[in-house]
Amino acid sequence: MSDFLELFIKQIQSPTLGFLIGGIVVASFGSQLAIPDAIYKFITFFLLLKIGLSAGIAIRNSNLSEILLPALAAVLIGILIVLIAQYTLGKMPGIKFTDAIATGGLFGAVSGSTLAAVLPQLESAGIKYEAWSAALYPFMDIPALVTAIVVASVYTGRKSADTSEKVEIWPIIKDSLQSSAVTAMLLGVGLGILTRPERVYEGFFDPLFRGFLSILMIIMGMEAAQRMNELRKVAQWFAIYAFISPLLHGFIAFGVGLIIHKITGFSIGGAVVLAVIAASSSDISGPPTLRAGIPTANPSAYIGASTAIGTPVAIAIGIPLFIGLAQYMLAQ
Repeated sequence: MSDFLELFIKQIQSPTLGFLIGGIVVASFGSQLAIPDAIYKFITFFLLLKIGLSAGIAIRNSNLSEILLPALAAVLIGILIVLIAQYTLGKMPGIKFTDAIATGGLFGAVSGSTLAAVLPQLESAGIKYEAWSAALYPFMDIPALVTAIVVASVYTGRKSADTSEKVEIWPIIKDSLQSSAVTAMLLGVGLGILTRPERVYEGFFDPLFRGFLSILMIIMGMEAAQRMNELRKVAQWFAIYAFISPLLHGFIAFGVGLIIHKITGFSIGGAVVLAVIAASSSDISGPPTLRAGIPTANPSAYIGASTAIGTPVAIAIGIPLFIGLAQYMLAQ
């Protein structure tokens, strides 16, 4: 509990949540601060292109023959996490469907900091894992975010359509995949796989990413301030979901990892990595993608649930839990 509280305080002070809260505060005091729309669009494109580039580079540098089955599992788990949110959080009284789906998308996406935290702990515990297992993150991250955007778009399309007419699902899915958010991200993935953009990535995209993300968080915070009333009666559902879901997602992924272990010899340590990326929730790739892809969702709902509660649960409880399970299985 003390570890959880320490991480909770650190997450409250993290740049992602800190700048979001800053935007909420200035908007609440009636500030006239405004970010020009053209600047917002450029920042969003930059962030999503960088996210795609990092994913594409990671995929290109991995051993695709060994990674194939774990990668497929990561894709399916990322999609499943969004669907779990749809049929759990999305069914809670008073919860807006788009808020639930955006939250599911953020929890299906992957936290780089949580992934970075588990690897040295596996090494300290003497548990072997595949060197390429960290490259599983884009296979879970991107499908979860795209699924969230598509599900939200289908729901919005059905709500806006005349109920007497048959709703065509494929055009809605096609529009979602062709949206600026998904297109920018997939463009980055393609360039990362097919070209060698490391020099421009390391010299331009990577150094500027966190600065631009901070500006976007201020914009999202200002928007969230205008919609705080939406959360006052339903915040407890987001808190409950954010505490339980990381462990649920991690157990699902750990179980799938063990099945792959039996089939292909995938290591127990690799199963832990898969579990931890499933338990994590994104504070980097998710917010800009969901802001662009599901603009009707309330940022204070999905970012607050993920950053304030989900990440501390994944790091303070999830990592020791799954490493402990791995040690128990290896001792048998």
